[in-house]
Amino acid sequence: MALEVPASSSGAKTPGGDGFRAARPVADASPMAAQAAGFSARESQGHKITRVVSPTIGVRQRLREIWLSRELLVYLIRTEIKVKYKNSVLGLVWSMVAPAMTLAIYFVVFQIVLNNRQPQFIIFLFAGLLLWNLFSLGVLTGTGVIVNNAGIVKKVSFPREILALAAVGSACVFFFFQAIVMVIFMLVLHHMPAWPYLPLALLALVTAVLLASAIAVLLSSINVYLRDTQHLIEVVLTAWFWACPIVYDYQAQIGNRLGPKGLSWIYFLNPMTPLILTFQRFIYANPTPRIPVKGVLTTFYVLPTKGPLWYLSLDLGVLAAAGVLFIVALAVFGRLEGNFAEEL
Repeated sequence: MALEVPASSSGAKTPGGDGFRAARPVADASPMAAQAAGFSARESQGHKITRVVSPTIGVRQRLREIWLSRELLVYLIRTEIKVKYKNSVLGLVWSMVAPAMTLAIYFVVFQIVLNNRQPQFIIFLFAGLLLWNLFSLGVLTGTGVIVNNAGIVKKVSFPREILALAAVGSACVFFFFQAIVMVIFMLVLHHMPAWPYLPLALLALVTAVLLASAIAVLLSSINVYLRDTQHLIEVVLTAWFWACPIVYDYQAQIGNRLGPKGLSWIYFLNPMTPLILTFQRFIYANPTPRIPVKGVLTTFYVLPTKGPLWYLSLDLGVLAAAGVLFIVALAVFGRLEGNFAEEL
């Protein structure tokens, strides 16, 4: 969705103004560039030579520019939310109604139609969906944000990574409203979370935001050159969803099957798995609930029966990997940014 960025009347910012970067060299399509590339004067008239410009600033400077542009980031987040619900009667209420309806559909299908007897299944399901919706929405909208905002990318000089980060930021706002729905469900069902795991849940949330930001920044730059990226990521996210323990419990379906064979590590190659498990451990609380089923006390093996250190170690590992990926994403973005104006 296209956004508008406030710009001064003097045009692009200079290195001394508000932390925005100076205008970079653009692609050279002149006859002189063609002749320098080995074409004759006549051939140069029919060839367009694109010269990719190497990044002039490093990752550290990019991070500094992003920090100095934090007010612009907040502005873009607010603008995207306003544009999304423009002329809507309910406005932001839709951000709570949509996940509630999705949750109701999953509940009917798995709890009633498929006769899933897991206790408080709706809480377990929503705990996983809550974090996944934040991640998937940030990645999906962030991938196409440079192309969708081609007008300001070509006319205004600012850290373009801000656009992808703003998409993730708006997903965080929607996460907040969906969390309100989660709290309402828990109050109605008289369900208490595992409060000692709250710090781990916050760590998982921060890690998911960093991971989504890294992927969004990386794919947003690639999508400028390969427009199929935006469509491909939709398919990838659909498959990725079912690779996470959201609609099925990890311990019974994965842990008890792969664990004895020593293959559980394969499942944890998915970086979202430990983050979702941590969220479920905090919100769902009970890893092995027991209820009577047809007169027999039955134990449901839902989550790993591990201590907080196990969850902490996994989350820290994903956090470190997400941090490295974010730095790589900024470097790749800087390398590809030189020809954005030509490609858009």
